[in-house]
Amino acid sequence: MPIYAYRCSSCGYSKDVLQKMSDAPLTKCPECQKETFVKQVTAAGFQLKGTGWYVTDFRGGNNGNSGSSGSDK
Repeated sequence: MPIYAYRCSSCGYSKDVLQKMSDAPLTKCPECQKETFVKQVTAAGFQLKGTGWYVTDFRGGNNGNSGSSGSDK
């Protein structure tokens, strides 16, 4: 689920909110209770989880893996 940044145009309160893309945008500020809470345009943020991959993981040739496609000796 994406994280959206919101900011109140009345009191200046800001908050990051984890929401589904299909959820309706928030409009009521949790601080001042006015209907001036607006979604901000921000850079995309994401978090990588797991062991990851390396540039050498998908190269062809004999790189020491048992399933690699190299010439038989």
